[in-house]
Amino acid sequence: MNKAELVSKIAEASDLTKAAAEKTLNCTLDVIAKALANDENISLIGFGSFSVAQRAARTGRNPQTGKEIKIAEKKVVKFKPGQKLKDSVCVKVKAKGDCGCGCKTTKPMPKKK
Repeated sequence: MNKAELVSKIAEASDLTKAAAEKTLNCTLDVIAKALANDENISLIGFGSFSVAQRAARTGRNPQTGKEIKIAEKKVVKFKPGQKLKDSVCVKVKAKGDCGCGCKTTKPMPKKK
């Protein structure tokens, strides 16, 4: 799903125009980005939490030449999904065995066709 499709789904689900839904989505994303830029954590109960972490400087390797390069330290965004989101992704099917998604259910995920 891309941004345009997401806007359409939001508009449909909330009885808003597509323009209003897009403005709402853009404002939400801007608020999240600004909060993360200020090293704030964002917690959306059931959905997940966003945080900023510092990645230390390290030595890497250029894959084309094999030469070692120095990679500077930087800040990265981390996302930890909430339980409700995890449960919505894990499709639980009646059968024996482990579903393979780590949700500790005894029901396997369906095979992809």
